[in-house]
Amino acid sequence: MADFTHFDREGNAVMVDVSEKAVTERVAVPRGRVFMKPAALATIANGGHKKGDVLSVAQLAGIMAAKRTGELIPLCHPLPLDKVTVSLSCNAADSAVDIEATVKVTARTGVEMEAMTAVSVAALTVYDMCKAVDRGMRIGDIRLVRKSGGKSGTFEAD
Repeated sequence: MADFTHFDREGNAVMVDVSEKAVTERVAVPRGRVFMKPAALATIANGGHKKGDVLSVAQLAGIMAAKRTGELIPLCHPLPLDKVTVSLSCNAADSAVDIEATVKVTARTGVEMEAMTAVSVAALTVYDMCKAVDRGMRIGDIRLVRKSGGKSGTFEAD
């Protein structure tokens, strides 16, 4: 089993030293979902929400969050992101908003946390904007589905 990288031998929290790593292009793609009542999803899909375009606002929130990840996640390196995209779509079959982010950087460390933060904050924004319509919404299925670059190479989720 691999050791946790954010602790020293005494168990103290440490920021990983990436100074010896090669600068490479790194990409991370996670997905997540916000499950809700069909009526709430229909309101989003029809653009009839009183607060405005839920998907566009959540998209922007996700992009902004990716850029601030180094301030939000302890020990996370602040990175000069090259690209951040966040897409949201209504999935009527599962009564959910599906969210996917793609984050790209050319750096010494990966962008998994930035990408996961983008999806998480986009999901939270959907919840915040729609909670008056459906307080029973559930955020879930947030996970890394693909990453490339760096020493560990490519990862594809099952």
